[in-house]
Amino acid sequence: MTEVLFTEIEKANYEAIKARTNESANKLLGLYFPVLDHGFVSLVDYMGSDAEVARAARCSYGAGTRAISDDRALIRYLVRHKHTSPLEQVEFKLHCKMPIFVARQWVRHRTASLNEMSGRYSIMPLQFYSPKFEDFKLQAKDNKQGRDREVERNVYIENRIRSDTARALVTENYEIDLGNDVARELARIDLPLSTYTEWYWKMDLNNLMRFMYLRSDSHAQFEIRAFSDVIAGIVQEVAPASYEAWLDYMFTGAEFSHQEMKALLALGNELGGCGSDLGGGFEEVIPPEDQWTEWGKLFGLSKREVAEFFGKLKLKERPNYKLDLSKAKSPEYYQKEAEKYVPKI
Repeated sequence: MTEVLFTEIEKANYEAIKARTNESANKLLGLYFPVLDHGFVSLVDYMGSDAEVARAARCSYGAGTRAISDDRALIRYLVRHKHTSPLEQVEFKLHCKMPIFVARQWVRHRTASLNEMSGRYSIMPLQFYSPKFEDFKLQAKDNKQGRDREVERNVYIENRIRSDTARALVTENYEIDLGNDVARELARIDLPLSTYTEWYWKMDLNNLMRFMYLRSDSHAQFEIRAFSDVIAGIVQEVAPASYEAWLDYMFTGAEFSHQEMKALLALGNELGGCGSDLGGGFEEVIPPEDQWTEWGKLFGLSKREVAEFFGKLKLKERPNYKLDLSKAKSPEYYQKEAEKYVPKI
């Protein structure tokens, strides 16, 4: 049997947490938001909110020296100027379930505490991730670690048939080994990267912002981006002012190197100075792509740096990560779903 996800002790713990005053965060407790086909993200616990960020930043002034209405402006200043230690006063504890290949990307963010489901101790529910047709694409030509080209449906169908056949074989092998009392730590070793695992993941707000900056980016792999987007929605409820500052100054904002600043000033001069319309005016003076190498040499930029620089000049739309509470499920739902995939011994 799988581990029990939701005990009476946990229910009591949720009630204690809800006694806090952060109502927008409290309404998320105990809700499991679906991600991909079998995954989820849930806010198990949290410590602090925007008020704790502001309080930590003002510790040198003493209590009561600033009004609560100043918190938003202070937090935006902190994020804008990269004074990040006050953000570390807020912590999130998440319960997440994801395919193993997503977990291996996720764990690259090492500034966290985690406890993962153990295949040495538990019998793994054999739930495998299957990408939808619209998410199944060919290798990108200009990105060695990405995908962007449409695939013929017959290629997708053939892939699913082969994957289902392979998964049936490893499922049978796993069940036979367990039935023969082979050690669980050995029986699991041939399970594919598409197998789901789960963990409790605790991270402070500062490092979670860095996680979301990388993993909600359009260049991140779709599967981990789906998890990051839900986490962004959770952060929005727990610390809305900090989330807003992250969105404005980190996620949809841009930084420019010394060389890029010289290039930016040159483009601005061509446009006629600061009065130009930045909503699309740069398109008038951006050189053709076949001239980027030579143009970049004027400012000490490689062709790739030039491409990245021009990408920064495009206004990014502010994404909407607001969570739809109607789509959330109970932990008991996922417990029952996992039990359907526990190997037969």
